[in-house]
Amino acid sequence: VMEFGEFKRKLAEVSNAINRVLSSHIFKENKILFPTALQVVTEQEWQGIREDFDEIGYCCFTPEKAIAKLEKPTVEKPKAEEKPIREGLLEFETGKLTREEIEAILNTLPVDITFVDKDDVVKFFNKAEKRIFVRTKSVIGRKVQLCHPQKSIHIVNRILEAFKNGKRDVAEFWINVGNRLIHIRYFAVRDREGKYLGTLEVTQDITDLKKIEGEKRLLDWEG
Repeated sequence: VMEFGEFKRKLAEVSNAINRVLSSHIFKENKILFPTALQVVTEQEWQGIREDFDEIGYCCFTPEKAIAKLEKPTVEKPKAEEKPIREGLLEFETGKLTREEIEAILNTLPVDITFVDKDDVVKFFNKAEKRIFVRTKSVIGRKVQLCHPQKSIHIVNRILEAFKNGKRDVAEFWINVGNRLIHIRYFAVRDREGKYLGTLEVTQDITDLKKIEGEKRLLDWEG
């Protein structure tokens, strides 16, 4: 058991370290980030940023008034390469689904999925009820390299290159986020001939899955 005097000393060390980090962070925001952003970010881009924050939430405050819905997108969206799916059934090898059913199924999956095409452009993500890593619509059409910290971009590029040249089909990692264990997997998406179409990221909270023991049969279910 730590003595009270030692506890006070450790607490002071941690408090001072946190204070230094926060002070440095606030200084960089006020003196570097915000002034630079005011010079290079356009009014429409600011509106797009605000829309994203309205969707994902704020850190330390919430503005009193949300911006009015704009009639046109604030940030120019990439043009779709293909025509949108018509109303009705979309036929697959193993069945038929409507557009509404497809979207509902993807959003019901107990995993976060994000698809990056063969040119490393983010094309789609599902909107699961409880996403582990927040995504906003502004990432659509953006290079995936711009969605990762600088320190990990070289790893992302190595994974994508291994998928493209056929050396690998899967890459997986697991990390702790708070008290949750998060399993992250990347899958190379290929057509029937093996041609690379893109990469699918699948993220799942497996904390509770690791606790499963024994078995629970269908007949054990109670409504």
